[in-house]
Amino acid sequence: MTSSEAEEPTARHVSRAIAHPVVEAGDVLLEASGIGVDASWGHIYGPLDMTVHARGVTVLVGAGGRGRTSLLLTLAGRMKPTMGSLTAFGREGDAHHLFGHAAIANIDEVDGITQTIRVHDIVTEQIRWAAPWYGWVPQSTEDDLERICRPTFGDYALPTMDAMVEELPEFTATLFRIAVANIRKPPLLVVGGVDNLASDVSSRRLLGRLIALGREQTVITADVNGVDVRDGIRASIAVPNLTNQEFAALEEEATAR
Repeated sequence: MTSSEAEEPTARHVSRAIAHPVVEAGDVLLEASGIGVDASWGHIYGPLDMTVHARGVTVLVGAGGRGRTSLLLTLAGRMKPTMGSLTAFGREGDAHHLFGHAAIANIDEVDGITQTIRVHDIVTEQIRWAAPWYGWVPQSTEDDLERICRPTFGDYALPTMDAMVEELPEFTATLFRIAVANIRKPPLLVVGGVDNLASDVSSRRLLGRLIALGREQTVITADVNGVDVRDGIRASIAVPNLTNQEFAALEEEATAR
């Protein structure tokens, strides 16, 4: 994929002190018309039309894979569509502006942790990144962990400061990734599919925590099976034009026999 085809802004483009726009519940936050991404080696996803309203959880219903991941990256301003138009926070075609008002979590291409590292190291790094460039930030404390993670974890137990991130239980690790990515509490939070978790119980619990976050933010996630629209779930939007949708259709046909 060339830089002209799908540019991914980096954090260096965004000031650490961003004044987020005031967004009222129900406002149109994102408006996509015929968006899609093509790379030099082929089609990734699209064209797609969708409208995302502020607050609550919007669930994109479509098969997992590179197409769905790229769509989530696009809606968080980390990738530019190569076709169609995307208006976010009142600006059309401004991925950097969208980037500055969105957090993205639980997508390995963005926040995957491959090396052996402890919880307190990640918390310290995120606090330092969010602080003014001239400020000195000491090692993180239990109070920092509580402040950063409790809004995401709710009543679930927090990881210990000396725990190795790669050894955390899947559900705990997912909530931790969301918490540290969401440290600035921007208006938009994009989270990798709730169906990425191996356990259906964990997926339901994760969706519950996203609903809680959606009381103050707009949350976008994905699920191959979709969810019922109910209190806290603002919309369930089918996204059929994903790269591997044809294979998903074949699998559905085969299992129905």
